[in-house]
Amino acid sequence: MAQHTNRAGHSLDPVDQGLPGPNLAGLIGRKVGGDAAFDYSPVLHKAHDEGIRWDTQRLETFLADPAAMFPGLWMSMRGLEDAAERRSLVRFLIDPSSR
Repeated sequence: MAQHTNRAGHSLDPVDQGLPGPNLAGLIGRKVGGDAAFDYSPVLHKAHDEGIRWDTQRLETFLADPAAMFPGLWMSMRGLEDAAERRSLVRFLIDPSSR
């Protein structure tokens, strides 16, 4: 059974493809816009081409306010205001068994 982080669009199961959002398996350390099977916003393609990679701090910043980090982002997500909730989500993305 796949581990889903966001039932509407993302999965941590590397074989899951064709979702509304990119696959999040192995996200930390991966280039931004690094799921080859997903059609990213131009701003994320630009970040990918610049070699920007996801680390825990960058991911927490993104989760707080995605549109501020990447203006022009196609994804509509308000952001997570609660810092503890963001840290918990980042821990889960690193290790789904941590929940």
